[in-house]
Amino acid sequence: MVFAPGEKPGSEPEEAKLQTTSRQIVQNAILRAVQQVSRESQSGGGRAGDTARGSLRPGAGESAKKHEK
Repeated sequence: MVFAPGEKPGSEPEEAKLQTTSRQIVQNAILRAVQQVSRESQSGGGRAGDTARGSLRPGAGESAKKHEK
């Protein structure tokens, strides 16, 4: 096996640890985001989120584009 400069033998287990840790960080971030959205929707808050979601609807903003021409 040939190692690149600065690469240590046995770095594959370290890479696996990094990948596992990265997955856990992403999963935790997603879980927190889902919990936050759930809390906001239950409390009736999140008006900014509602308007942001509304802009993603198909056809949203088309009337404004027509007036610009």
